Amino acid sequence: MIGVKDLTFSYGKDKQALHGLSFSVEDGEIFGFLGPNGSGKSTTQKILTGILDGYGGMVSLFGKEVKEARTRDFFQKIGVLFEFPYLYANLSALDNLRYFSSFYPREQLRDAEELLDELEFKRDFLRKPVSSYSKGMRQRVSMARALISNPKLLFLDEPTSGLDPAGAVLFRRIIENERKKGTTVFLTTHNMQDADLLCDRVAFMAGGNIAALDTPGNLKAQNSGRRIVIEYLDQGRRKEKTVTASKLKQSIPFACDELISIHSQEPTLEDIFIQYTGRGLSS
Repeated sequence: MIGVKDLTFSYGKDKQALHGLSFSVEDGEIFGFLGPNGSGKSTTQKILTGILDGYGGMVSLFGKEVKEARTRDFFQKIGVLFEFPYLYANLSALDNLRYFSSFYPREQLRDAEELLDELEFKRDFLRKPVSSYSKGMRQRVSMARALISNPKLLFLDEPTSGLDPAGAVLFRRIIENERKKGTTVFLTTHNMQDADLLCDRVAFMAGGNIAALDTPGNLKAQNSGRRIVIEYLDQGRRKEKTVTASKLKQSIPFACDELISIHSQEPTLEDIFIQYTGRGLSS
């Protein structure tokens, strides 16, 4: 679906943004692209979506080089949720969706009201101007805009931004449903929970380079110390010890009267990201 080889980009002399990225995204995959501000995430996504030209290397979507494929047919196959909602503030949710729908073949479109219902948009606001919406409501309309054309390839930039926990769960379910339909998803995010729960593979960006690329599970397993925290009672006193998993293979390696709890100490995806890049996502 997506092929990138030796991708470079510069905003000018001494402003190299990308330093030879190479990766691929398979059909029907949810691919996470993670990195702090300034790491090259947005630049890469703009190149992939045909917004930004002048890059070096090779970038292909649907088997065609992006430089040569930016036709109406190309843009009708992709859906994009931008980090900041691009909506007409004086128009309602329905009017926005009807306008954006006009760029696609009728047979390709989803029903706007049904889509907003799926996104749990408040029906009382369907015909009110976007300027009266909360950030979470605008995010729902923006997601509807990205999905209205039934895209084969979906670019999502911070999809759960501005949503409460219930809204974030809803969006993750919708993204999963898109994948079940065969849609390929390129997910750019600061939210490690979204990446961990949704993505088949993740790429960690740092300074215009890919610092690591693998499944979330493999990244955590490869960087785990396999340590186990054991809480127990010994002569009536509550104690805690940390041991390696190998030491538990045969038996508890110390005397105790009663086990209280056993917890594995697995690194989080954010722990692994900081380990590879030296920076947190918010920096």
